[in-house]
Amino acid sequence: MSSYNEYIAEREKIDFLIEQGYKIKAVTENLSGAFVEFQQANGESLNVETLHILTADARKYFSGILIQQKT
Repeated sequence: MSSYNEYIAEREKIDFLIEQGYKIKAVTENLSGAFVEFQQANGESLNVETLHILTADARKYFSGILIQQKT
């Protein structure tokens, strides 16, 4: 898969979780990419999803979302 297609796939996964009401809870970066933990509060339960982000463009994308969430 091309780098652009990988970015699009990762961006769509991020967008899907954001549309479902998830917020970025934590980010862990290492040499193999970034692990982004999303959390959704549903009444009594907390749903947690983790995405492994590999492309630099997708890292920039979720960084922008994280900045929006903090403001």
